[in-house]
Amino acid sequence: MTMKEFKSEITGHLDIIVTENVDELDGDKMQWKEVLIHGDPDGLKSLAKLLLKLADLNQDSVDGLPIGAREHIHLRPKLDLANSSEEIIVGRLDAKGTRAFYDRYISKDNS
Repeated sequence: MTMKEFKSEITGHLDIIVTENVDELDGDKMQWKEVLIHGDPDGLKSLAKLLLKLADLNQDSVDGLPIGAREHIHLRPKLDLANSSEEIIVGRLDAKGTRAFYDRYISKDNS
């Protein structure tokens, strides 16, 4: 497929950036990162549709996706996202055939 044939599933305007923040409170330096997702109504709705499509996908029926792999989608600046965006990969946490999560994942409830 050539770039001219590529048709993004993202419509409207969508910008996804990562910010690095630093603050000081009572002499303690705090650092954190934030992912900012901003879009117009069409951009946000098309991102929501893409996320639902990925969530509803039966990975076990995807030909060419090996057991243990995870379906994912690349969102690229200039093609899917604003030129000011970072490249983003949105993917499934559960693996095809095993439903296992990857090793570095830590549950929010630490279980």
